[in-house]
Amino acid sequence: QVQLVESGGGLVQAGGSLRLSCAASGRTFSSYHMAWFRQAPGNEREIVAAISQSGGNTYYADSVKGRFTISRDNAKNTVYLQMNSLKPEDTAVYYCAASYKRYLSTVTTEYHYWGQGTQVHVSS
Repeated sequence: QVQLVESGGGLVQAGGSLRLSCAASGRTFSSYHMAWFRQAPGNEREIVAAISQSGGNTYYADSVKGRFTISRDNAKNTVYLQMNSLKPEDTAVYYCAASYKRYLSTVTTEYHYWGQGTQVHVSS
């Protein structure tokens, strides 16, 4: 069981940067692999990035590769998403999610715990 709370969203101009944080409660944070998803109005929820329990394996969607970095600090029960060179197409609600499966997944239905989301708006 884990509870997730995202923070760090807001308004930013194209080309700017934001760092999202996801704070987790619970005693077994390191047992979960973590991911960031996003959903824009009228669109499907899509994977942004994922990270394994120890942080050794990562996945990035093609649309953010080279611009975003996912990381985690298990001692602080926190996962981060550093977003650089932001584009208007990055505008969405960003969700932190956790899965107790033994493999790194990019599938929405394989994540068991979700935060409430944080809004990111990138202006032109």
